Amino acid sequence: MCFRVPPFFVLRIHMTKKTILNNAHRELGARMVDFGGWDMPVNYGSQIDEHHDVRKSVGMFDVSHMTVVDVNGAQAKAYLQHLLANDVAKLTRQGKALYSCMLTEDAGIIDDLIVYFLDDQNYRLVVNASTRDKDIEWLEKQAENFDVAINEQPTLAMIAVQGPKARQKVCPLLPERLGLSAAEIKPFSACWHGEWFVGRTGYTGEDGFEIMLPEDKAVGFWKQLLEAGVKPCGLGARDTLRLEAGMNLYGQDMDESKNPLESGLAWTIAWEPSEREFIGKQALLNIKQQTSSGKFVGLILEDKGMLRAHQTVVLDDGLKGEITSGGYSPTMERSIALARVPANIGKTCKIEIRGKLKNARVVKPCFVRQGAVQIEL
Repeated sequence: MCFRVPPFFVLRIHMTKKTILNNAHRELGARMVDFGGWDMPVNYGSQIDEHHDVRKSVGMFDVSHMTVVDVNGAQAKAYLQHLLANDVAKLTRQGKALYSCMLTEDAGIIDDLIVYFLDDQNYRLVVNASTRDKDIEWLEKQAENFDVAINEQPTLAMIAVQGPKARQKVCPLLPERLGLSAAEIKPFSACWHGEWFVGRTGYTGEDGFEIMLPEDKAVGFWKQLLEAGVKPCGLGARDTLRLEAGMNLYGQDMDESKNPLESGLAWTIAWEPSEREFIGKQALLNIKQQTSSGKFVGLILEDKGMLRAHQTVVLDDGLKGEITSGGYSPTMERSIALARVPANIGKTCKIEIRGKLKNARVVKPCFVRQGAVQIEL
């Protein structure tokens, strides 16, 4: 199967940023592309092999281009309760994480992010690389009325190790610590190993870790993982893995022109307690009252062809929707997609591909998790 470069990898002629692991990627023969202004590996050879390594064993990704921001201060909790659609008051155990959208007043999605609870006055956010500048500007603007400090952490690297053997490979290589270790933390939680912040989180639908560590330790840790048999994987495999897992990609499945309710992210909105006011709440309440709101679904192509972003979805009654992310699923050996469609869509639909209508099945937007196919083929 031949892969095209995913549409969010744009080749440009200009100076791009480099992570601390850039030379390590080139030494391994990685194919490098511009991703959100960063020189990043899209693959090291076979993208399909990298995908299967994560699903069946273990693989690792350089995600040091992601932006780590610490929110510190007496009003950190109140600030984040105002800033985010999800409610950080749910976080009461040190290291516990929460996924949320950060919204405009009109409920458009500025970015999606993970927030980690350190204590009521200290939180850690991880936001997308491509939205770094506008995110920092928004965070600082909203902080003006709160006793908080917004502290970006540019000297941290981040390595994601994902797959069923991730814990087996990672834990022996971490600095020692007292108390609960990475081997014992629950999913969507994190703990400190010295200066290293280890989260049991990821973007692949598999178990694993996202490890934030000082840049001067990153190359050595990367090499240790290689020696332990962890396969390096590029952002191409990361995209097919997240698509199979039904995870949204910012800039394709959501952006400032779309709200969480039409992006399959209603579960990330905390409506209770009702007295909590957050940015975009009133707009979301108004949208909820509309009866013509759309729906976010998964699609499996039943005919020959390939599902791609921006292809038209045609319902039985003639109404239309649009694919937001699509491609080949190495695990299922089928073409799959995420799509924004009218709410009355049935169990089947058609996709316009090169002027022809192809049959597709409508499913819940989660195809593969923990190495297992979640739907009937």
